Amino acid sequence: MSLPQPVPPSWKDLGKSSNDLLGKDFAINGTALEVKTATPSNVSFRVSGSQDPKSAAINGDIEAKFSDKPHGLVFTQAWTTSNVLRTQIEAENHLAKGLKFDLATSLLPDSGKKTAVFTSTYKQPGLHTRAFLDIFKGPTFTADTVIGRDGFLLGAEASYNVTEGKVSRYAAAVGFSAPEYAVTLHGLGNLSTFAASYYHRVSPDVEAGAKAIYDTKATTQGISLEVGTKAYLDTAAFVKAKINNAGILALGYTQALRPGVKASFGIALDTQRLNEANPTGPAHKVGASFVFEG
Repeated sequence: MSLPQPVPPSWKDLGKSSNDLLGKDFAINGTALEVKTATPSNVSFRVSGSQDPKSAAINGDIEAKFSDKPHGLVFTQAWTTSNVLRTQIEAENHLAKGLKFDLATSLLPDSGKKTAVFTSTYKQPGLHTRAFLDIFKGPTFTADTVIGRDGFLLGAEASYNVTEGKVSRYAAAVGFSAPEYAVTLHGLGNLSTFAASYYHRVSPDVEAGAKAIYDTKATTQGISLEVGTKAYLDTAAFVKAKINNAGILALGYTQALRPGVKASFGIALDTQRLNEANPTGPAHKVGASFVFEG
């Protein structure tokens, strides 16, 4: 007899363990700062900013979120330095348990450009399905579903352009997830691009992962490969390293300075161009990120 089935990850979270290992905590794109605060009345604020290392331009946004947990409601409003207004309304467990509705909109007052995406999500043991309606683009209807049983995962995604009356995009994925490791195979871009990812918690202090991508439409045939690892130095610090087959080596160090304060530092080196005089030139990147949460 199989064990009770947990809720599987959503389509976008298939392969998340490997993606997080290879993509997060590498502060190599300039300097970034994020401040998070919360009030006793269930209102939280987030202010973030980053400086582009090439143009030195600073981009940022301020976000306020109100959560009414007893009624399953969340309202979020954000304003960016690009003068974009973002609004999101979430309602969960109203019509049925495991059912969530989400409306995300954006508005550029200068140009009048706007977007609106309505999302419905339904989660039950062994099933995670979502449906999106992009109101102003197409309109386009997108749906994805992931089913899981005994660790095995099977997912699919498809987009339908209502105006043109045809399927504009489809994809599929299979995978297996266990507490210590996970493997996932994606067929993306109308099954023209294939991605395989692997994650392994080697020990409580060491994680390892890899990702390979093969694009059948690429002009340069070959597989893009990236491998990485994460090691905890203690309960407050860890280091990460990754390298790809193009010779780009990235290193990251994250330190929790105190509860709610975290600093991350990173560097990326093109190992085929180490002789360049300028270590921060186009072949190499350095950066730092600071997060304050209270």
